[in-house]
Order: sequence, then structure tokens, then C-alpha cells
Amino acid sequence: MVTAANVHDKHALPDLLHGDEQRVYGDSAYASQKDLIASKAPKAKDFTNERVRNRSGEIDEVKRSKNRNKSKIRARVEHVFAVVKRLWGFGKVRYRGLTKNATRAFAVLALANIYMSRSRLMAQVRP
Repeated sequence: MVTAANVHDKHALPDLLHGDEQRVYGDSAYASQKDLIASKAPKAKDFTNERVRNRSGEIDEVKRSKNRNKSKIRARVEHVFAVVKRLWGFGKVRYRGLTKNATRAFAVLALANIYMSRSRLMAQVRP
């Protein structure tokens, strides 16, 4: 899904969930979306990061440790987007209009899938 720059990621969440998810990961921006996640994906466990600071500004070390483990998993998924930005220059959009940029994004993401699995693909080619 490609959205305009002024649309926050959490607003596209209802369109991203299909209902068969087992786990939903997200950063602390998705912490306020617990009810939405539960309604759209009832079988999914919510693994969104929780806010670590309480009202008095103290840091809850247990929540911080849990968030760190969740972020390690999210980092693996988001590594693909770093590859797309660095290898194919997708840090800034090139065209005007969502349709053209969406087409470019989907093509580049397909290339990123091939690039990320290149070692497994080459292992199958060699005798």
C-alpha cells in the first residue's frame, strides 16, 4: 500500500490487516490501535511496542526489555526497506502522483526480494 506523505502509517492499518494474522508487530505509534487490531485480526497476538515512560517520567525497565525483543524481530522485516532505499534510491520519490510512485515501489520491492534471497538462489544454481 502506498499513501501520501502526510498520511501516518497507523491510519493505513485497517487496510493492511486481512484477519488471518497470527502476530501483529508495530512501534509505539500503534499502541493506541489495540482495539482496532483485535477487531480486524481476532486470532492475532498484539506485539506492538508499549510506551515505556509513565506520567511521572519514570522508565519501566520490564516494558523496555520487552520492547527491545519485539524491535529485534521488526528490524529483520524493515531491513528490506533499507535495502530499497540504499540500493535503488527510494529515499525520495521521483514522480508526481501516487500511481506512478506505487508502480515504482512495487517493482523495486520485487527486485529487493530477489536481491535478499540471492545467496539461496545461487546455491541452487551451483552443482
